[in-house]
Amino acid sequence: MLKMAFVFPGQGSQYVGMGKQLADSFEEAAQVFATADHISGYKLSSICFEGPQELLDQTVYSQPAILVTSLACLAVARKHGLSAQLMAGLSLGEYTALTAAGAISLEEALPLVMTRAALMQEAVPLGTGAMAAVIGMDNAVVEHICSQVEGIVRVANYNCPGQLVISGEKGAVEEASGLLKQAGAKTKMLAISVPSHSPLMGDCSLSFAEEIAKVRFHEPVAGVVSNVNAQENSALDIPNLLVEQLYSPVRWEQSIRYMMTKVDYFIEIGPGSSLSGLIKKIDRTRVLGQIEDNKSLQKLMEKVKEI
Repeated sequence: MLKMAFVFPGQGSQYVGMGKQLADSFEEAAQVFATADHISGYKLSSICFEGPQELLDQTVYSQPAILVTSLACLAVARKHGLSAQLMAGLSLGEYTALTAAGAISLEEALPLVMTRAALMQEAVPLGTGAMAAVIGMDNAVVEHICSQVEGIVRVANYNCPGQLVISGEKGAVEEASGLLKQAGAKTKMLAISVPSHSPLMGDCSLSFAEEIAKVRFHEPVAGVVSNVNAQENSALDIPNLLVEQLYSPVRWEQSIRYMMTKVDYFIEIGPGSSLSGLIKKIDRTRVLGQIEDNKSLQKLMEKVKEI
């Protein structure tokens, strides 16, 4: 029997209209959005469906919106008989994976993510933090160059071979980007002011630890691979790992390589297809497809029938 993994996207995958088609077509998806509107206390569904993009791009809205849209897509996946033995999510997506695996309920996960987003947005004064993509450079070289720069700049994401993200103080990130370009890398400053997964999130993590201590996590019914240590963990370890995740690098490539030893195929569930692209750069034969709208659902189900 084929073994599947579900992967869930993080911040940056949001777009106006996400989830609307599935919510219009499937009661299961519509119910997830209705529940989320009730929990959040505002029309989160309207921000997902109608925008505007500027509002959806704000961390305090994008993180809850991606969580809920991904869970609505998951509800449709399950309606079509899809299940997974293993799950993972990129940064924010780890909360979706934990919810999908039964470690936490939507009623608990959404307020937690809303708090996380608010703390992250408030953690660093606007304009003082930055993130940049680095393409075509070995991990060790990127780490070394970052260590030579004055100020705070660290690797924030190990996405796939030759693709990393660095994060930290704006000046330090810009200096590291310049040095990396000189060394032969391609770099691009990202339109993100929150320096996620960097030491600048240290104070923020202390406040978040107080909030997460109020939540009781259950043992996941499917394995959930942590961004921090690229392995499955017990319910007792999950809270500390989610706090660490705020200031630790996302070990996505390492997580996928671990999962490849245990599953045959990956399905991306939620807005966008960025994770599928990253996984294909590790092993292009392992991605079955994605679910974000009716077209992608149909294409995936046709592929599932072929294997």
